[in-house]
Amino acid sequence: MPTNPETLDIEDDDQEDHELNLTITELQKDIIEKDFVPHFLPTYRVKSSMYPLPVIIAIIVAGILAYLTFVVAGIEIEESYFPEDELGALGIVLNGVLFTVIAAISAFTIIFLMRKLGVGVLKYIFGLSFAFVSFFITLMFLDVIIFLIFIQFPNTVGFFNLYSFFANIYIPVLTGVLVFLLIYSYFTSKSIKTKNFIVLYISLLVSASMSIVLPFWSTLAILIGISLWDIFAVLYKRGPIKEMMEIITDNDNESSLSNAEVEEKIKSGESIYDTSKLEIGIGDLAFYSLLTSSVLLFTNNIIIVILTTVAILIGTGITISGLKRNRILPGLPISIFMGIGTFAICQLIVTFFI
Repeated sequence: MPTNPETLDIEDDDQEDHELNLTITELQKDIIEKDFVPHFLPTYRVKSSMYPLPVIIAIIVAGILAYLTFVVAGIEIEESYFPEDELGALGIVLNGVLFTVIAAISAFTIIFLMRKLGVGVLKYIFGLSFAFVSFFITLMFLDVIIFLIFIQFPNTVGFFNLYSFFANIYIPVLTGVLVFLLIYSYFTSKSIKTKNFIVLYISLLVSASMSIVLPFWSTLAILIGISLWDIFAVLYKRGPIKEMMEIITDNDNESSLSNAEVEEKIKSGESIYDTSKLEIGIGDLAFYSLLTSSVLLFTNNIIIVILTTVAILIGTGITISGLKRNRILPGLPISIFMGIGTFAICQLIVTFFI
């Protein structure tokens, strides 16, 4: 092993020259902008350097809502089509398969409608689904918050009547108005910040509610199944998400290069995709925070939740690094598998060594 300082300096200079050459080579490549994504698609737009921000916000807020409902308010609604208590491991697997099949049927149905009715049909699909989900889940969590506030006061007739007024009249009306304004703003506002807020809001509502309703092991099975489906839907040439992006880019592609020509330039190393700006899907945000919220409720251990979150963020970063050579990549598999793996290791350590 060399110990001569001059030799070490030469090696450092060679390393710096090598890194500089790599940087220059990277800059000399053609930069191709990522595919156009319509404003109404449910994606969170963010600079690549800031990608952890929406993920962390969704995880924290969803975790707080789930904890307040499940632990503080004591509301336990755990339900699944195949009960874990009765069927055991079989029920867990069947729940995972069921949700994956539902996701597949929904995706292919959307592709069919897009081909028959055009891309504009997505506005109605997302509008109706967002309105339904936002209203009922917002109403549920507002009821929980109002309940937690009123139980701090004396249990008198006056307070009970006031609570009934808030829970049965004021909160439903307020929720309806709020949801209408959210959906209206989503489709009419050109502000990226407004759209990002709504996407983030819906994703954390979905994740928090699912973590309360679904049994823990079935949740993991569902996340694994959906992640495997995500791989197929995005990477397979007939995958529905891949087809959806092709339909959208066929309608809005103004470039002189075809999709096949662009992909060939990328594969040959002649070009790279511009990843300075990213779009994180609403499903990715929802399932990331579903995993962490479920881990929180199952373990009640904030350290394990933090480590699981870090693993998800690292997995997301790995996925993002691959976007320079791919038009689109599945956002779930690496992050979810790393998150579940981290949880499993931590849980084993806690169980057997602490």
